[in-house]
Amino acid sequence: MPMNPGDIEDMIKEGIPGARVTIRDLAGDGDHYAAEVVAEAFRGKTRVQQHQMVYQALQGKMGGVLHALALQTSAPD
Repeated sequence: MPMNPGDIEDMIKEGIPGARVTIRDLAGDGDHYAAEVVAEAFRGKTRVQQHQMVYQALQGKMGGVLHALALQTSAPD
């Protein structure tokens, strides 16, 4: 069963407190999403480390219930 975009947003915000999260359903099928995550916690981290933090916040759902997630991460300006 596909994940609800609100659940994805909630999990990321819970795992990365203070994050601003925007979720878009790319294909309209509930399986392919894009997430933009802006968080102070990303400051000084590499892009790979930022993405690992998001995957960790998703608690193992990536590749299972959550089929595809395009990530754009950054620290606030």
